[in-house]
Amino acid sequence: MSEPADPSPRDLPPAVDGAVGHVAPDADTAAGEHDASMERIVELCKRRGLIFPSSEIYGGLRGAWDFGPLGVALKDNVKAAWKRSMVQLRDDVVPLDASILMHPRVWEASGHVAGFTDPLVECRSCNQRFRADHLEPNAAGEVVCPNCSGREFTEPKAFNLMFRTFVGPTEDTSSLVWMRPETAQGMFVDFAHVQLTSRQKVPFGIAQVGKSFRNEITPRNFIFRVREFEQMEMEFFVRPGTDEQWHDYWIAQRWQWYVDLGMRPGNLRIRDHAKQELSHYSKATVDVEYRFPFAWSELEGIANRTDFDLRQHSEFSGKDLSYYDAERDERYLPYVIEPAAGVDRTMLAFLVDAYREEQAPTAKGGTDKRVVLRLHHALAPVKVAVLPLSRNAALVPTARRLNDLLKPRFDTQYDDAGAIGRRYRRQDEVGTPFCVTVDFQTVESDDAVTVRDRDTMTQERVGLDRVPDYLSERLRLSSR
Repeated sequence: MSEPADPSPRDLPPAVDGAVGHVAPDADTAAGEHDASMERIVELCKRRGLIFPSSEIYGGLRGAWDFGPLGVALKDNVKAAWKRSMVQLRDDVVPLDASILMHPRVWEASGHVAGFTDPLVECRSCNQRFRADHLEPNAAGEVVCPNCSGREFTEPKAFNLMFRTFVGPTEDTSSLVWMRPETAQGMFVDFAHVQLTSRQKVPFGIAQVGKSFRNEITPRNFIFRVREFEQMEMEFFVRPGTDEQWHDYWIAQRWQWYVDLGMRPGNLRIRDHAKQELSHYSKATVDVEYRFPFAWSELEGIANRTDFDLRQHSEFSGKDLSYYDAERDERYLPYVIEPAAGVDRTMLAFLVDAYREEQAPTAKGGTDKRVVLRLHHALAPVKVAVLPLSRNAALVPTARRLNDLLKPRFDTQYDDAGAIGRRYRRQDEVGTPFCVTVDFQTVESDDAVTVRDRDTMTQERVGLDRVPDYLSERLRLSSR
């Protein structure tokens, strides 16, 4: 296999408008004053049933969380927005859903069996275990146990983060398999088959959303670091020699995706990895970092993986994973650019970024605090809430008919419990963009309803027959 010829314009990415600023690898991670604390985010999520501890009636399991009805909807909307941007709106990216359980040699080839480890230490006083690199020295320069304040720890030892299990009726080395710690490897081992059957030409990408599992020593910060999570990853295969341009292109694309979905640019930054923190496969990596209440932390990694993965899997499997360029009559191993984001982290970042506590006017002329999630309409779990002014028999049939009319077009919620002001607050808390109220005037005189906007709290009278189109004109159901 010879080195590919110099790239032509068709091998290169389109021009990107505007530059994305980078910060140094050692940039300060302190979050500073924040709009919301993690305690308030966690409390809201549990109270409204978005996210809550798994198997809580048995005391829960550390690092495991369940997503309730609204949480499922928000999570699905995050994934849908990613798929729309990365696959639906592009001609050069195709989807894949690879198996979670793969041949164990996959993880030997990728380096995970030998090197996917964290440094583990144990407190000699309370026997709690921690990641050594997560124990910060105090003002006196001493490392103190977060659990018991002990100061003596065992020597760090390598701890493999992969969960293992067994296939079939026996539990021995011949039936050992790993729960995948990332979705990426499925896209590498399937590269040749997907390329052939989809008839894609380099440059092109393979995208996947799916579950991954990592046996984290110290899961923490709500759903930020957990043991079972979902990833949104894309492997973009490019001609060697064009990888740096494509890396810059995908950094700009991924930054803009967050901004287009309403995330405040001041809470985002691009941090370059220092040479010593690069993964073994990486030529260059950046993190899209978000200013969480606890610190600036990784939201998404965008790596230049070179041809490491295809080369490794070709060697370990004995199968040719090179790409044949028919127009040039040449064969080569593509380089790979990988944007990899966590669904759970992304969902948490959008929740934090959208959270506001504001003073809102009351019906009696005063003000009251309201909690509102200013989520982009495309992400909001509920798009429209239908609210009869009361449960009066004269109002309910019209409200039910309106809800049934809207359901095929929007995610709706019917709510008739409590005072109308209280119901508005409930919908604000989960980010519902519009509330539609059916009152006595609706059924007795004007055949119209009151539509309330979440962000401005303005109200407009709209004829019943116009409501679906009115909402369609105002709901931003995509980022573009």
